[in-house]
Amino acid sequence: MDFITVKGQKAGPIGQGTWYLGENPHTFSRECSALQAGIEAGMTLLDTAEMYGDGAAEQLLGQAIRGYDRESLYLVSKVYPFNAGRRNIFKSCEASLRRMGTDYLDLYLLHWRGSIPLAETVECMEELKAKGRIRSWGVSNLDKGDMLELFQVSRGAHCLTDQVLYHLGSRGVEYDLLPWLQQQGMPMMAYCPLAQGGSLRRGLLTHPAVQACAQAHDASPQQILLAFLLSHPGVLPIPRSSSPQHTLDNAAAASIVLTRQELAALDRAFPPPSRPTPLDIV
Repeated sequence: MDFITVKGQKAGPIGQGTWYLGENPHTFSRECSALQAGIEAGMTLLDTAEMYGDGAAEQLLGQAIRGYDRESLYLVSKVYPFNAGRRNIFKSCEASLRRMGTDYLDLYLLHWRGSIPLAETVECMEELKAKGRIRSWGVSNLDKGDMLELFQVSRGAHCLTDQVLYHLGSRGVEYDLLPWLQQQGMPMMAYCPLAQGGSLRRGLLTHPAVQACAQAHDASPQQILLAFLLSHPGVLPIPRSSSPQHTLDNAAAASIVLTRQELAALDRAFPPPSRPTPLDIV
């Protein structure tokens, strides 16, 4: 359950998000350096979307990757639901490629489900693959019911991933969606992994259970949140950072292995779901 570059290298285990990046000219250079610091630290999966700043994040990413071996990177973008049909998806994809300065995307996601039938979106995604404009496609913000419906569509099982909101304080996906994805051998991308959104985010970083883990590993609370997600097979978090130092801190979380006792303490503080829970979305 890995994301693999053209050269066969694994991307991750932690990627980089770009939500809200690229929108301020005064911070553009620092944000670009933050992405580059992550690439140098092995965070070669970079996630963006046509929605983010109306393409500004894609432009930032395109600037950040100049000079890097394209085939060593794993670039992900997302298409608006209302553009995910035959009328607009090909133009949307070309616009994203142009803003990012690349000939292909490693992964193209349906940002969330809209009114365009899944069958039409899948057919278009497969055409983009055949044309070499994308290598793989997936979805975002789809729950288990949506995924089951997707798999009933012709070639719907070609879906590579589901990107959803997931962090220690928002664990609803653990009830049925994550186990199902793991059964399919399909990785889950976790956005807002540092609790920027979701049902429970306030006070998460200052909670005694999180603080205790941080102290035990000489780490930050944010690193513990990432380590928690990495303890679940097939989960790849994509934290956003606007500074090189914060990006390097995120990368360092990959070396933290939480003990069974620590994971149990986090479970007691933030219990996993005992029943189906609506998907958190921001």
